[in-house]
Amino acid sequence: MELLGNIILGAYILCLLYILMYCVFQFHLLIHYVSHHRREAKDKVVKPELNGNAPMVTIQLPLFNEFYVVDRLIDNICLIDYPKEKLEIQVLDDSTDETVERSIAKVEEYRAKGFDIKVIQRTDRKGYKAGALKEATTNAKGEFIAIFDADFLPQKDFLKNTIPYFNNEKIAVVQTKWGHINQGYSLITEMQALQLNVHFTVEQQGRESGNFLLQFNGTAGVWRAAAIEDAGGWEADTLTEDLDLSYRAQLKGWQITYLEEVTSPAELPAEMIGLKSQQYRWMKGGAETAKKLLPTIWKSQIKFTQKLHASMHLLGSSVFLFVFMLGVFSVPLIYVINPLSSEVYLLNFFFFSMIMVIIVFYVANVKASWKGQSKWKSIWKFVILFPVFLSLSMGLSFHNSVAVIAGYMGRKSSFVRTPKFNITGIADSFKKNKYQGVKLSFVTIFEGMLAIYFLVGIIAGILSGNLSMLLFHIFLFLGYGTIFFYSVKHLNYQAAS
Repeated sequence: MELLGNIILGAYILCLLYILMYCVFQFHLLIHYVSHHRREAKDKVVKPELNGNAPMVTIQLPLFNEFYVVDRLIDNICLIDYPKEKLEIQVLDDSTDETVERSIAKVEEYRAKGFDIKVIQRTDRKGYKAGALKEATTNAKGEFIAIFDADFLPQKDFLKNTIPYFNNEKIAVVQTKWGHINQGYSLITEMQALQLNVHFTVEQQGRESGNFLLQFNGTAGVWRAAAIEDAGGWEADTLTEDLDLSYRAQLKGWQITYLEEVTSPAELPAEMIGLKSQQYRWMKGGAETAKKLLPTIWKSQIKFTQKLHASMHLLGSSVFLFVFMLGVFSVPLIYVINPLSSEVYLLNFFFFSMIMVIIVFYVANVKASWKGQSKWKSIWKFVILFPVFLSLSMGLSFHNSVAVIAGYMGRKSSFVRTPKFNITGIADSFKKNKYQGVKLSFVTIFEGMLAIYFLVGIIAGILSGNLSMLLFHIFLFLGYGTIFFYSVKHLNYQAAS
């Protein structure tokens, strides 16, 4: 029994160590992020401008069954302020529903207005998004290629704000920050925005400032066409073709510029099924890309610190696996450790992880992304939202762990796109939509079982008098319970449509 207890305690500490290491790297990016903005405040930053004539730009709009947002997308893209004779728009429509008719009608409307715009349809979805981009790029006229997913609404001056940075011939990509047009729609959208704000401030700007490898985010960015070709082009052997190509380009000596001050608004998934499909794709794709590229990274000539940060970046999705295992081991741990022993206080050391996470999220949201709001209102909002976000992130850890394991094991799966429903305000609804399946998955059922498991942990802790894990188990119970509730609820919406 003592041996079993030591194994459980050891596994628990191992999980905490990995999470601590992940948080240390995040905090290191925060230091670079803060230093970057201090330098900007001290030194006058001169933004580049177009030298002479505007270069030829191709805008690519990859679509698959985006019935609700295709009109909005094309209308918005055609508002971009750039010389018509220097702009080509490719609508890459692999749809199998009425989206095709809508995109063709919109394209004809704008062709009549003098736009160089066309629909490119494929006979199959080979390679999914990566395949569509690869095929279209071979026929693109542009020296530079801007890419927007169906839910994005870039500002009119997007190209004028990004193209000048290519005056530096080493730049392969200019990536912009994602905005959120429906952040306040629900708890689900608020939680996503909280996390994405970290990535598009501390992580992206921190990596650029620290001279680490960063990424093109698949949309709201511009590629130099020559860099795509030099890096080997789009490849469909991972679900995150954007991350894959980004790293291959940087390993070839190209650079990525991140523009935090240029925001490209987009629609966040408003329901749990869509959120889960997006998370699965990102988590599995991250693991696939890590498996594919880490050996190459460590054999490359880049700096040791760059290799370390690149490794933690590509292995980032693995943190959910350790969060999941941490929760599972924490229930039997109640009977393994004495609440008054030194072992408990040893575990308290890892609260440093939580402190670092809180600081990173506070800076990324309150300081960087919620500008314009009153200081105390922002602080109060953060105090309310962050614990809820933490709980729901724990609740997604099993779902994301399944994706990570599938990625490392090399299990192939299709590219499941995240449907958008033109949700921009509280009055909009995704009920009775034409997309999504109605099958209750094993993962969702197991999430419900995990909620019960951690409820047992709460009761066991109270009955045993060991309250050292009580708060952790409450967070896990609420997180898994909420994820399970919304998953079933939103499936019911689909079944009723």
